[in-house]
Amino acid sequence: MSDRPASWRMPTHKQMEKIAAAAGRSAEAKPGLAPNQDLPAEYWQALLNDPRAQAEPVVSGEAKRLCQIARHILRVSCRRCARTVEIQTADAVRLYGADASWRNVGQRLLDNTCTQRTGRHEEDGCWPSFDVA
Repeated sequence: MSDRPASWRMPTHKQMEKIAAAAGRSAEAKPGLAPNQDLPAEYWQALLNDPRAQAEPVVSGEAKRLCQIARHILRVSCRRCARTVEIQTADAVRLYGADASWRNVGQRLLDNTCTQRTGRHEEDGCWPSFDVA
């Protein structure tokens, strides 16, 4: 059911023009830029002035190197078969090296014990969901 009253109707074109004029805007739409036109300089300056432009990029947990993770236990689960594999960070560093990415290590841990094998490359393997416990 709708929350609108039964008498609610879409405003007519004249009513929309009147509402737009009352709001201080022109009822006519301004044409946009063509695909081959450059964006105005004010747009680029506003982007550069935004404080988020100066921020350092945030590295997700799965993209971090093992030496950057301070947690004791690393956990990766499969979205396909709901299997979970845990490994201590110290063991992961010992086996795969401190510079190995958690994404690659987690994928290898799941793939080494994967039960979803069909023989087709597109369908084989697990779908990792990374977690740092």
